[in-house]
Amino acid sequence: MDGRLPAQSRSDRGALASAEFPPGAAAAMTMSQRVNGALRRVPTWPVYAIGGAVPLYYFYLGLTGGLGPEPVKALEHALGLLALQMLVAVLAVTPLRDLTGVSLVKFRRALGLLVAYFVTWHLGVWFFLDVQFLGAVWEDITKRPYITIGMLGFVLLIPLAATSTNRAIRKMGPLAWRRLHRLTYAVALLGAVHFVMASKTWATEPLVYLGVICGLLIYRLRPFLAGRSAARA
Repeated sequence: MDGRLPAQSRSDRGALASAEFPPGAAAAMTMSQRVNGALRRVPTWPVYAIGGAVPLYYFYLGLTGGLGPEPVKALEHALGLLALQMLVAVLAVTPLRDLTGVSLVKFRRALGLLVAYFVTWHLGVWFFLDVQFLGAVWEDITKRPYITIGMLGFVLLIPLAATSTNRAIRKMGPLAWRRLHRLTYAVALLGAVHFVMASKTWATEPLVYLGVICGLLIYRLRPFLAGRSAARA
């Protein structure tokens, strides 16, 4: 009576191993480890370099007629859409790691800074090339709800971009820094709503972005929501 289970036969152990580790599981694990190993060797500067050049490419298209008959509107839309796509990428880093084992956490800060970069270009085109008059800009912000929402998202984005440095993390402390950067969720939702309202119709593309962002937010917030439910119980 030493508390140990009876010894299993070799066939029993093999059947148990097959049940616990289905065929392909070890290979998939190895694959994610290989991908992560390769990603660790990739520097982050190409993300900044490529992302930084994208607005210049779109300006080139606008100057050469590649953005259609209304290049300013097309440029404004393209830059805003790029910012929204980067937000989706930022929110998708954690689900991707949880579901596949592939970690892009190393690049999340770069993607977040690209969000601020593209939004700044988006606002710059709207301000300097589209509206052009300060009075008209303020009137648009106060009287057009979709612009009000977009501007609110930009204001919330400023402290996130300003604190996206190692020095800021050390100065604020990791806990306070993480709490501040939960504003990313609000920025993403405001950006998606801005896109839907700016289309002025129930177009499919903005609704798809809104749905994807809402899904990612629900996934990211599920531990918090589960904790609240447990506390109430």
